[in-house]
Amino acid sequence: QVQLAESGGGLVQPGGSLRLSCAASGTINSIRTMGWHRQPPGKQREFVAHILRGGDTNYADSVKGRFTIARDNGKNTVYLQMNNLKPEDTAVYYCYILYDKTYWGQGTEVTVSS
Repeated sequence: QVQLAESGGGLVQPGGSLRLSCAASGTINSIRTMGWHRQPPGKQREFVAHILRGGDTNYADSVKGRFTIARDNGKNTVYLQMNNLKPEDTAVYYCYILYDKTYWGQGTEVTVSS
């Protein structure tokens, strides 16, 4: 059974930073892709960023230059460093991994407000 545990969400002022973490546990050998989606209030879930095992990354246009995704393969953990946060970044952030299938975390809330 694979489980994902997220942490790092919270309330931050515009222009501030947060770092999200997501650790995968269970019987895991090699995770191909790790990433993040988010769901703003009243909107559909959307892609944020992903990172392949070899380190290649991809970002949504709305977060390029502000967010950085990284992973620690030894710890089966993915991180999302979010800088220069904007009110429109307010959302529930979900991590996911592509292993034998797609697994999702429970979500962590990020609120950007003054």
